Amino acid sequence: MTDKMLALVLVALLGCAPLPTLAADRIAKVGAGKTATVTKNRIVIQINEDDSKKWNTVLGNIRNIQAELGKGSAAIAVVVIGPGLGMLAADSLTANGVREALATGVEFVACGNSMKARKVGKDDLVEGVTVTTTGYAELMKRQQRGWAYLRP
Repeated sequence: MTDKMLALVLVALLGCAPLPTLAADRIAKVGAGKTATVTKNRIVIQINEDDSKKWNTVLGNIRNIQAELGKGSAAIAVVVIGPGLGMLAADSLTANGVREALATGVEFVACGNSMKARKVGKDDLVEGVTVTTTGYAELMKRQQRGWAYLRP
């Protein structure tokens, strides 16, 4: 095979490769067939500790991120695992802060396995919290899709 043919085969193969999710997330339709690039910051935060000071710090960090980047310009998700579930309890000290963050578009995701192990039901959580089967898998999947990972 000549060098020229090899180069053409490589170009053809690369042209057929799927675009990374991150690139796909940056393109939005604008009007009739036109496209524009949209940059969206995506941050996933892990909480797995029973520490109300840390929970309040995370809520403060979320407000700081939104103030810096502008509300709506950053997708923020908080994945809560194990002992951290107390943060999401409807009667917790941080419940109002969680509600306020939810109202600004922040996602709070509880680990379903942790909920089962701790006998916590969806009704025990702040309204609006979603549940995933496995919190650590959720973190991994989001990182694979280009989300920045923070663990305070």
